[in-house]
Amino acid sequence: MPVTDSIADYITRIRNAGNASNKTTDIPYSRLKENLSRLLVEKGYIKSYTVITSEQFPFIRIDLKYTDSGKPAIKEITRVSKPGRRTYEGKDLKKYLGGLGLFILSTSRGVLTDKEAREQGIGGEVLFRIL
Repeated sequence: MPVTDSIADYITRIRNAGNASNKTTDIPYSRLKENLSRLLVEKGYIKSYTVITSEQFPFIRIDLKYTDSGKPAIKEITRVSKPGRRTYEGKDLKKYLGGLGLFILSTSRGVLTDKEAREQGIGGEVLFRIL
């Protein structure tokens, strides 16, 4: 089945794997998804990721992170900018929940968090929010 919104598919696979208490999930590869995974590892929302290219189609294997009580580290992950309605923010981007969560942006300088974008004084497309 073809996917029209690959970022929404990425988010949904992570959310569903966390809700099902799976240790890993596989996601079709793209450079954007690899950069998103790298950012989520840096911010502590997922344990690690591995790009696997031995198959016919490359994919990313994400190792999910859980709290000591067994709950997913990602409490909420929601798509903001959608194919039918793109959402862009300027350099005066507001904090998500007063800084408790993050907005993930696609900018001219790559994939950044809202904090990094504010520090660099740039805006971009708000891909999703995560708590």
